[in-house]
Amino acid sequence: MLTINTLVRWLEALLVILSLCGSGYYVLCIWSGLRFLRRKLAQVCNFTPPISILKPLRGMDPDIDVALRSHCQQDYPDYEIIFGVSDPDDPAIAEVERLTEEYPSHPIKLVVCDRVLGGNMKMSTLAQMLPYARYEHLLVNDSDIRVEPDYLRRIVAPLADPHSGLVTTLYRGIPDDTLPSRLEALGISTDFCGGVLSAIELEGGPHFGLGSTLMFRRKNLQEIGGFEALLNYLADDFELGKRISALGLRNSLSDVVVETHIHAYSWRDFFDHQLRWARSVRDSRSWGYVGVGLTFGLPWALLLLAMARAAVWVWPIFASVLFLRFLLAVVVGANVAGDRRVLPWLWAVPLRDLCALVVWMAGFAGHTVVWRGQRFLLKDGRLTPLARKPG
Repeated sequence: MLTINTLVRWLEALLVILSLCGSGYYVLCIWSGLRFLRRKLAQVCNFTPPISILKPLRGMDPDIDVALRSHCQQDYPDYEIIFGVSDPDDPAIAEVERLTEEYPSHPIKLVVCDRVLGGNMKMSTLAQMLPYARYEHLLVNDSDIRVEPDYLRRIVAPLADPHSGLVTTLYRGIPDDTLPSRLEALGISTDFCGGVLSAIELEGGPHFGLGSTLMFRRKNLQEIGGFEALLNYLADDFELGKRISALGLRNSLSDVVVETHIHAYSWRDFFDHQLRWARSVRDSRSWGYVGVGLTFGLPWALLLLAMARAAVWVWPIFASVLFLRFLLAVVVGANVAGDRRVLPWLWAVPLRDLCALVVWMAGFAGHTVVWRGQRFLLKDGRLTPLARKPG
């Protein structure tokens, strides 16, 4: 008969295995980060084709003026910026008008995309913006992305190779003053970036894209069915990269790291945002999402420490896991992502990882997500809007 003591021993053994699996994942991320740093070269060449930047906007993101202005300050010979909004009264329109006055020599267009073509409003807006783009090389990135003046020169360089299909970039978060905002920024730099780098090493390259930067050719977009093919997908950046890669082209991760400003989240907003990410991954890569459970080395080690009542034999395991997790934060967060906030906030990594474990578990428990205040049903990666509750 199974006794309580036997059950406890089995659970302790399971937590030991999970902690060691997490340690192995940390080592993989550290190794991937070091490889990235070793091959990190300025990807700049004489390949400077004209570029159409497509920037879908919706509302006022934090520091949106700084983010948008950084795209007007590019050291690049020929490019245009096309902004798109779905609402003719969107407050972001005023920012675009200010940019037009501030940079009169820049080709800047504003397109009002008032048709709803699918559940993903970003893709709906992009599909309506595309006819206004003049050039073959297209860049799409999120409205809150801030870039350096050499951004275009560096991210377009891989497309000089005709076998290259898409270029994407890592990003770091600039947090607001709330603790949830800081935890999200910490997670992006010290966990998300490590996961991207390790996936690239395991899969032989990025077969996906990140919304921080998507640079590709118009003809390849047309070959996968255009933005219309992604109208009902939540993980549109992942799908775009996957489909271009499926054409037999090589996706590239640039050495550029861009910045995004993290909202001043409440705990509820933080949970909704993290859960949307989690369920997006679950629906895009279901078995990969299950495997994410093996990456939570530090939370499993903390649970082991609590279950074993801080027994002497647990401390070497816990100390080893903690050391590797902090080393990962330093190598990937502080060095690869270039996030200067990682070191002073290193103490918060265990708290952030425990929150991530809770979100991962919650990711299995439903099919709804919240995106910009609207609830959606997410099934097989596709979005179906749900009716708003009265009141």
